[in-house]
Amino acid sequence: MSEASAGSVLPGPVLIVGCGLIGTSVALALREHGVEVYLDDARPANVEVAVSRGAGRPGPVDNPGLVVVAVPPAAVPDVVGDALTRWPNAIVTDLASVKDDLGRRIAGLPGAPRYVGSHPMAGSERSGPMAASGRLFEGRAWAITASDSSEPRAVAAVRELATLVGAVIVDMDAGTHDEAVALVSHLPHLLSVLAAAQLKGAPDGYLALAGPGLRDVTRIAGSDTGLWLEILQGNAVKVSALLKDVRGDLDSLIAGLDSDANAIAAVLRRGREGTRLVPGRHGDKDVEMATVFVQIPDQPGELSRLMAHTGESGINIEDIRIDHELGRPVGIVEVAIAAHNAEALVEALTSRGWSAYR
Repeated sequence: MSEASAGSVLPGPVLIVGCGLIGTSVALALREHGVEVYLDDARPANVEVAVSRGAGRPGPVDNPGLVVVAVPPAAVPDVVGDALTRWPNAIVTDLASVKDDLGRRIAGLPGAPRYVGSHPMAGSERSGPMAASGRLFEGRAWAITASDSSEPRAVAAVRELATLVGAVIVDMDAGTHDEAVALVSHLPHLLSVLAAAQLKGAPDGYLALAGPGLRDVTRIAGSDTGLWLEILQGNAVKVSALLKDVRGDLDSLIAGLDSDANAIAAVLRRGREGTRLVPGRHGDKDVEMATVFVQIPDQPGELSRLMAHTGESGINIEDIRIDHELGRPVGIVEVAIAAHNAEALVEALTSRGWSAYR
């Protein structure tokens, strides 16, 4: 067993195959719990960086209890198959974002009952072991796509893995998982890419008007092209169906801009309704959110002071982001809270000398 807490069902040592952002983040999180971790990667330099960050020891190891495969999607079937054959007692999981076809390919392999698919819903537009964080998965969903043939001990081990790194477990079958990620991950990425692509060739001066909205929409478009090509090819059927629905909405918008304001309003209303369905930090779907904007001097200590004053108001912050005003040593902090608390927070911060508004 690992060195983790007593009663843990996580078999050790753990071998992480693939030391990019996700694999190294898993390793860092496990090391914080005292789990013995070994690292392997087709690029030795990635292992060196991950080791230098305290993510584990260079691998592979002779007899791992759990193998976590965190390689690009196209390589996952071969790496999982090799792990099942090479270590006949090891439990194997992968972290790929597409599961249905992968599960079918692995089902016929020797040792397949020791495999349980999983997928952490966490990431970044940055990549590589230097971008990794042991806190990456805290509070994030972690899908576990066990099959009917999965060994109970394998399912228990993968659930323990997700729990140790701070994730929230979501059990679902592989096909449902792929439909879900097409909607909540793959489609948003493509829409971000489409918006960012329109910026190419923008006339001089146009982008000087860019605000946080543009940055929010285009941020994830900067993710690795090769990785996303593999993801989209692996989930092509489900993503294609969603894009056809989007095309219908685009046609409605175009027609509406030509002659029918009602068509535009209908799409806008559906968009507003959709935002209310996105779970908040506590998983609530029925709490309307609002943003309070606060001007803050761009100097040390001011953010801490703002957080202290917000805490004194007794109002809970759901999310926060910082933007900088163009050409001024001033930042704008956007504080997301439950809508019914917005006016109270504005009043509380204003009384303490802040420039706060909705």
